[in-house]
Amino acid sequence: MVLKKGQFLNVCVDDMAFGGKGVAHVDGFALFVDQSVPLDHVTAQVIKKKKKFAQARVIKLIEASPFRKEPLCSYSGYCGGCKWQFIKYEKQLEYKKEHVIDLIEHVGLIKKVTVHDTISSQLVYGYRNKMEFSCSDRKWLLPNEMDDDNVDKGFALGLHVPGTFNKVLDISSCMLQPELGNKICEDVRKFIKSSKVPVYGLRSHKGFWRFLVLRHSVAYDHWMVNIVTASEDLSTVQPLADLLKEKYHEVVSVVNSITSRKASVAVGECEFVLAGESVINEKIGQYKFEISANSFFQTNSLGAKKLYEIVAKYAELTGDEVVLDLYCGIGTISIYLSKNAKMVVGIEVIKSAVDDAMKNCLKNNISNCRFIHGDIRYCLSEIDISADVMIIDPPRAGMHKDVVLQILNLAPEKIVYVSCNPATMARDLSILKDSYKVLEVQPIDMFPHTHHIESVLKLEKF
Repeated sequence: MVLKKGQFLNVCVDDMAFGGKGVAHVDGFALFVDQSVPLDHVTAQVIKKKKKFAQARVIKLIEASPFRKEPLCSYSGYCGGCKWQFIKYEKQLEYKKEHVIDLIEHVGLIKKVTVHDTISSQLVYGYRNKMEFSCSDRKWLLPNEMDDDNVDKGFALGLHVPGTFNKVLDISSCMLQPELGNKICEDVRKFIKSSKVPVYGLRSHKGFWRFLVLRHSVAYDHWMVNIVTASEDLSTVQPLADLLKEKYHEVVSVVNSITSRKASVAVGECEFVLAGESVINEKIGQYKFEISANSFFQTNSLGAKKLYEIVAKYAELTGDEVVLDLYCGIGTISIYLSKNAKMVVGIEVIKSAVDDAMKNCLKNNISNCRFIHGDIRYCLSEIDISADVMIIDPPRAGMHKDVVLQILNLAPEKIVYVSCNPATMARDLSILKDSYKVLEVQPIDMFPHTHHIESVLKLEKF
């Protein structure tokens, strides 16, 4: 059968692809069906046709898979926040493990690796400690809102429709964050709408209100509210800060970040403290960490503790080892390992993160960690350190090939690789595999109701 864009097909979904889409096969041709799960029988419409595969969407659910569940969120299927909410959680964990195995075997070209069952998240709702909401001068309408004349179509504060930069759903409640975050979000929404100051147009690039970023400390139940605007206007934002600080004793920090960039990134070029402190504190295990408005921190605090416990287990430190921590961020892993190491050296390209890492060492009375500011690609070869154990926690893009080659030259006896993207992890392993054996892999679910999966790998030099 020759598939065409717009064509309708009745298909049975028989697999789950990395990326979160169900897979059906039509005369051997792969059809990736969004919002489907194995054993679904659906009517699907082809929306994109390529030479070797096609993409489709569900038009009608003829017979539901036993792995389906009714999503709790009214935005499920439209919002990009948690696209797997319609899949039973135990199956989500199975699919994530399968994706890790499949990518290691087919991209990393390594067979028969021990991959443990995925460790579940302690919370499956309300687990995120950071949420970014976008402002828009045009709301993306849900099907039931299309013909409703009472719906305000000129304003949205919420999350993006998947794969779009200018389509924002006006979210009244998000189940990924604790409930107080939804109350804060609603207060901000009401304030912005009544302020008579225009929200930012994602096409026109004109307007004032741009993002609302909420951070939550699980250990202390404290909140940071970061109001991101296109320009500085204290008279407009200060009343909002005062309102939130007075209404919620849990709000200990209100910050105004300013960005004139057109890019839809909620990071300010400068920031001002409007109320309370400039940071919030979080605790992982026995260690305390200061988190500023633009700090990177694992978005699932309870999951981060499990993650670091596995890293420590795989590192097997006795107190005599020198540890090199690549992509160390604000020093969370370095600090977590410090009590069992002789010395930990972290390398990070973002200067503010290095500054935060050093502050966090002082905060925890740690003296055997030091941090180097620099691009690992260019500074790793110049560092005169003989590491016994190397920790690698790269961004989603994985490591640059030059970095992998330098690691092979340094030849540490043991590597603990922390991955937030099994595809780039597998690509890196394909280069390391001739010098290092993958002893075991532990997937950890930090992002329930999404296809994303963290993994910790234990590698040993041949």
